[in-house]
Amino acid sequence: MRLPDANDWNRRTFLGHSLSGFGGIALAGLLGQSGGRARAAADRYGLPEGRPHLRPKVKRVIHLCMAGGPSHLETFDFKPKLRELDGQPMPGSYTEGQQLAQLQGRELKCLGATHDFRRWGESGQEICEIFPHLGALADKLAIVRSMYTEQINHDPAHTFMNTGSIIPGRPSMGAWVNYGIGSEAEDLPGFVVLVSEGGAQGQPISSRQWSNGFLPSPFQGVPFQSKGDAVHYVRSPAGVTREAQGDLIDAVTRLDRLRSERVFDPEVAGRIAQYEMAFRMQASVPGLMDVSGESDKILEMYGCQPGDGSFASNCLLARRLAERGVRFIQLYHRGWDHHGGIERGIATTAGLVDQGAAALIRDLEERGMLDDTLIVFGGEFGRTPMAQGTGRDHHINAFSVFLCGGGIRGGVTHGETDELGYGIVRDPVSVHDLHATLLHLLGIDHERLTFRFQGRDFRLTDVHGHLVEPILA
Repeated sequence: MRLPDANDWNRRTFLGHSLSGFGGIALAGLLGQSGGRARAAADRYGLPEGRPHLRPKVKRVIHLCMAGGPSHLETFDFKPKLRELDGQPMPGSYTEGQQLAQLQGRELKCLGATHDFRRWGESGQEICEIFPHLGALADKLAIVRSMYTEQINHDPAHTFMNTGSIIPGRPSMGAWVNYGIGSEAEDLPGFVVLVSEGGAQGQPISSRQWSNGFLPSPFQGVPFQSKGDAVHYVRSPAGVTREAQGDLIDAVTRLDRLRSERVFDPEVAGRIAQYEMAFRMQASVPGLMDVSGESDKILEMYGCQPGDGSFASNCLLARRLAERGVRFIQLYHRGWDHHGGIERGIATTAGLVDQGAAALIRDLEERGMLDDTLIVFGGEFGRTPMAQGTGRDHHINAFSVFLCGGGIRGGVTHGETDELGYGIVRDPVSVHDLHATLLHLLGIDHERLTFRFQGRDFRLTDVHGHLVEPILA
């Protein structure tokens, strides 16, 4: 390659030639894997050494995202007083000056829990009877009843839950995790998303929810289809052999390397890695989706038929993804938006997720994987104690989630809402606090995991976030 003449030197040329080697270094880190274990993805991009910052308690996260806003009042937060006031006017002291969604300016009446609660396990945690399978695992769950959020509509609330920001375009938590500690998956993405639906109105889920934002593109989430081929065009076209396709990938890689030598751009290395990953996925994904080797006992435990696109099937796939080293797995179930008909609707939706979620926990435990897996179950916000006809409206002041797995104290309930379930009276937990705790369990100090963009150091928790220590083992 000809070096430029003295007259050719400028800042861009100097940087291009002096830094072009980093593209190869990044590529080697992204593709050069030994024994099925990749180096930490952050180090591949020339970032400071020293991660994980802490001794990790878990290796992976499975986020069971109940999209649509599950009612905490029919799931994990029973309010006898609300039942007592059912049909009566909502006391104005609760709602005066408060942000409401569709109930603004309307007569507000209390709506008591439409289903009964039971005390489950030795811990006696109160969980609604519509979750018999999860209820039986109460002693393994840490229920947080004091979550709150900032966004009252679905898409921005999902954005805030996933990215810690109300501004679209920021990296999602799955991308941050893979950026921070990399993935152990050799032939699958480090961040995989699956979506199911049923039980109520299914709000759309935008791809920004698993975006890499301003992080390098290899850290973005990859949506897998629940039916048919998991990834579009994963199979080679008729008449194209794997060897021929490999030759094509090699040719494109050589062209990309030439480009990287001329104009330094880290995304070139990312593009090379994406092509190589796609090539490896053509061999790995069909095996992932082929559950014919799963026993009848396992299929019965999950309550699914392979390939039916259900949440239960996605839970089984989540276990298979976890076994293959995928770092962050996100399962959306679209079906919790119960503005009307909540009594029947929430029971239906719970019935679609309860057995699969519980089976995933049991299955991981039986395989010795629960101790190094963190499971998070919850939605983007809660529901109002006030009736919206026969349903409930969006509510940001209080909702519930549960956590389970490595580093989590099972059988505990954290936080408390008022006697009508409207606001938090003890131990509030923000979305930033949840993110800080999630990163902590993975061995990441949330204040030290940063990325410089447009002159500022960004992080998942922004300038917020505290550990939810009472739920930690």
